[in-house]
Amino acid sequence: MVRAWLFLCLASASAAPPALAQQASVAPDGSAAARDQRPPYVLGVGDVIETAAIGRTDFNARVQIGDDGAVALPFVGSVPAAGRTVLQLRDDLRKRLTSGGFLEDPVVAVSIATYASRFVTVLGQVNQPGVVPMDRAYRLSEIVARAGGANAAADAVVLTRLDGTSQTVSLRAIAGAPVGQDPTVQPGDKVFVAPPSTFYIYGAVNTPGAFPMARAMTVQMALARGGGLTPVGSAKRVKIVRDGQELKADLDEQLRPDDVLVVGERFF
Repeated sequence: MVRAWLFLCLASASAAPPALAQQASVAPDGSAAARDQRPPYVLGVGDVIETAAIGRTDFNARVQIGDDGAVALPFVGSVPAAGRTVLQLRDDLRKRLTSGGFLEDPVVAVSIATYASRFVTVLGQVNQPGVVPMDRAYRLSEIVARAGGANAAADAVVLTRLDGTSQTVSLRAIAGAPVGQDPTVQPGDKVFVAPPSTFYIYGAVNTPGAFPMARAMTVQMALARGGGLTPVGSAKRVKIVRDGQELKADLDEQLRPDDVLVVGERFF
């Protein structure tokens, strides 16, 4: 019974944790049955790990990876940890315990108690802005979700990499797209959920003011957003102030960010 129990423990310890397990790559057709491949988490300075050896208590430890990238553990002393996966560190500890004559054929377990070395900064129109720890590889939509989700009117997300390059992604677009079109976020990246574009409307409308603009909004839609025309308002006397110029507006014309609609009164 004891031998069978040890075999089960060894099999369990050899399996990658669910959060770190690599998944199948995306199928060419983007089917839901295939999942994107996620690399395992790589340990870094500041992470806190826990170690144990089955059947022993003198190897149990909870230690933080130091600035030198190493951890100090019972029996084996200082061991490099930064830049390794949990499985790589576990196998190294097992070899050190065996070769040093400390334990015979030990079953070693290593787990991450605190993720501190890898994180992404999320700012802007999210419900919980701040630093999000990266315990595995995440897609952009997942990071936004971990920050509490985007505010209702927000859509555009700016993803800035460590090298300074950036890309703007539509949350609505990636929500319904194959997983391969949802960018993978890397440790150190910055995610900014931008506020929605705004247009302004005043004059002979019932609710003048500033309003968030939908991705595709016509002048007629904007008039409806402004509460509709007043009894003296005229749909034929609508102008757009754009880039300092005043233009006559057609009801089917597409609005641009920061456009100002001026609704005139009709002649009796």
